[in-house]
Amino acid sequence: QVQLVESGGGLVQPGGSLRLSCAASGFTKDYYAIGWFRQAPGKEREGVSCSNHGSTYYADSVKGRFTISRDNAKNTVYLQMNSLKPEDTAVYYCATCRAEYNSGSDSPPTYEYDYWGQGTQVTVSS
Repeated sequence: QVQLVESGGGLVQPGGSLRLSCAASGFTKDYYAIGWFRQAPGKEREGVSCSNHGSTYYADSVKGRFTISRDNAKNTVYLQMNSLKPEDTAVYYCATCRAEYNSGSDSPPTYEYDYWGQGTQVTVSS
């Protein structure tokens, strides 16, 4: 049974920083690509990031501000969030992730999330 446990959320002022952590367990293989998505009240889920063997994806809305990293020995993934904005307010979920490429197309891939945890609330407000 895959288990993903997020932590590190909280209340910060605009321009502040937070680091989220994700503890993973129960995987049946040695390595999983893990990333983050978020969901704000009344809004659709938004993929934030995905990390896979050193390759990373970031949503345009967070590029230059968020950084994903991982400690494979500890099965832990982090999301460093800097220069936070009120629009970053959401529940953040750690999740396994994968790229889906459109068949017969040169369009960029979309990122899918298959397993996730309970989420951690991030609130950015003055």
